[in-house]
Amino acid sequence: MQATVKWVDGMMFLGESGSGHTVVMDGAPENGGRNMGIRPMEMLLLGMGGCSSFDVVQILQKGRNDLVDCRAELTAERVDAVPAVFSKIHLHFVISGRDLKPAVVERAVKLSAEKYCSASIMLGNAGVEITHDFEVIEV
Repeated sequence: MQATVKWVDGMMFLGESGSGHTVVMDGAPENGGRNMGIRPMEMLLLGMGGCSSFDVVQILQKGRNDLVDCRAELTAERVDAVPAVFSKIHLHFVISGRDLKPAVVERAVKLSAEKYCSASIMLGNAGVEITHDFEVIEV
């Protein structure tokens, strides 16, 4: 896997993935940015949410569940020091579908957390306290 991050100006950077996708990252005005893009630590949090969501959806689809929607709501806390690393991250999954069994959704979330999500496992191994929960919405 490869990526490139190029400085634009101020505290704005363009990140380009090896697959050719580009994202704008920028800092807050108090840090020299213009608030024109996502913050790098927000990107890390979104990456973890995307990684885990990918797993949960794939597991549920492979199990032939009638999945309609999956939303991961993430909340994170950072230490009050430099570096301001994450200390806690909580993922709350909102899973919508027809006739979804809570035990099946719970298994998908647990498999992602403990076996498949490289991002959350890596952050957990670095000392971040990661928790998960879910709700199922019948549609």
